[in-house]
Amino acid sequence: DADVAHILTGAPDAWILLRSSPDEPLSWRETADTATRLARGLHALGVRPGDRVVLASENRPEWLIADIAIMAAGAITVPANTINTVGDHLHILNNSGAMAAIAPSNHTGAQVIMAAQEAAAARFVVTMGDVPAGKATVDRHGWNAVLEMGDAAPDPIPVPTAAAKREDVACIIYTSGTGGAPKGVALSHGAILSNCTGAYDLLLQLGLDEEVFLSFLPLSHSYEHTAGQFFPIHIGAQIYYAESVDQLMSNMAEARPTLMTAVPRVYEMAHLRIRREIDRIGGLKAKMFNGALDLGRRRFLGTTRLSPRDRIKDRVLDLLVRRKVRARFGGRLKGFVSGGAALDPEIGLFFTSLGVNLYQGYGQTESAPVISCNPPDKVKMDTVGPPLAGVDVKIAEDGEILVRGELVMKGYWNDEAATRDAIRDGWLHTGDVGSMDEDGYIRITDRKKDIIVITGGDTISPQRIEGMLTTEPEIAQAMVYGQGKPHLVALIVPDPEFVLDWSRTKGRNPAPEEIVKDSDFRKVVRKAIDRVNGRLSVVERVRKFDLLIEPFSIENRLMTPTFKLRRHKILAAHGDRIDALY
Repeated sequence: DADVAHILTGAPDAWILLRSSPDEPLSWRETADTATRLARGLHALGVRPGDRVVLASENRPEWLIADIAIMAAGAITVPANTINTVGDHLHILNNSGAMAAIAPSNHTGAQVIMAAQEAAAARFVVTMGDVPAGKATVDRHGWNAVLEMGDAAPDPIPVPTAAAKREDVACIIYTSGTGGAPKGVALSHGAILSNCTGAYDLLLQLGLDEEVFLSFLPLSHSYEHTAGQFFPIHIGAQIYYAESVDQLMSNMAEARPTLMTAVPRVYEMAHLRIRREIDRIGGLKAKMFNGALDLGRRRFLGTTRLSPRDRIKDRVLDLLVRRKVRARFGGRLKGFVSGGAALDPEIGLFFTSLGVNLYQGYGQTESAPVISCNPPDKVKMDTVGPPLAGVDVKIAEDGEILVRGELVMKGYWNDEAATRDAIRDGWLHTGDVGSMDEDGYIRITDRKKDIIVITGGDTISPQRIEGMLTTEPEIAQAMVYGQGKPHLVALIVPDPEFVLDWSRTKGRNPAPEEIVKDSDFRKVVRKAIDRVNGRLSVVERVRKFDLLIEPFSIENRLMTPTFKLRRHKILAAHGDRIDALY
């Protein structure tokens, strides 16, 4: 029990903020006490070292408490996403052999209970609140009832946390499935700790002090699980939990985070909104904004020296423009760390030029997840930075990035063949293609399996082109295709606000189905694509396109929880549209 308290009370003045009760924060000591009680309650219910316990919930303090409690009991946490179907939960329960699950008393909890009733090994479900009404063939226990079981336990947890070894499995995180059925990635305690210490060494340059995090990416994903939960614990920071992605900006204004992790899609949407707002305002304010952007860009790139007059102007615009931009993100943000997918360098340069520091990193679930990140004192926007301390990286002959170190997973749960294929001679084969420059910075080309080879033999990175397309105001999302074809085509999702503005200028209000077929609107999108084509080589240019009404989303399962395209799902859903373009 004392070990749990030691983990969570390194900074007794830090606290985590309840989503539902912002005026009643939990101190880390209170959090440690509750985690200890829950761990003892789980043990009273039969949870033993090595058992797997599924944890499915939106981001909230109970997630962190449950995660720590499961590990403190010597068991293994199995995070599951709230968007999972009953079938998804059943796959995770059966594949992991989980004997229990913890979930909220809402729709997600109901889905988990339904799956647990069919799972072979599941014995009970703990709900974060009252036990839902209705009968169930699996035992159910309320959160408070389990805490009371912990209070009534006569002895401390039989296997104290101190008995755990760094090489023991801490969690099994299921991949988001961009290319097929998700696999369980078994990560050790040491893998997560090595990520935390590597990130600490990197971010010390920012002057770590009383840090505040805002957690909004799913905690079921390894990126947020490590960077948004265990790293803040590691440095004794405060953690706020966002209400939703839709309320992210208002939550940032309230929490005023100092550090934050996000994925490229978040930056792309923010970039588009800021750009559109400036275009609407126009006049002197737009001129000042563009001046701040230009001077900030020149200063960062260092291609031309700023004259004394420009330097004075730059300082003035920092007060008049950049300070207002920073205020949108809470006003005290030291830096955003971007990960989960490739970031378009132009997006990174946009925010950095406006005084919002953005550090692109790289990783994957199989590496707990962070492999590399740009250091604050030397950012190369077109790279994902050098490897973290204690991480070895090399480039294979075919360009694949290989990784070695404590951060590498133990393997895929119950899948020895896949593990042997992924880890060879101690090196994790990431499936990503890239290179390293003279400073050891990694430059990602694309996913090995996503590289497009057209009939002429040219290899093309679709992510790079898609990133460029979505910086255009007319385009919200894009998927590029061309494998085994003579040229590239694209599926385009128009930006809804642009569609609305365009409709107003035409003095009509057509249905979305009519807009995507409208020849005038298609010409507008064609011009946007051609602007991008002008910056691409001949073989990279998009020749034809089709417009989609429904966006790619997490809800329709065409995107992962970190907003990456599920290409195989999109091809299955819209393959006929792509075929029609050839």
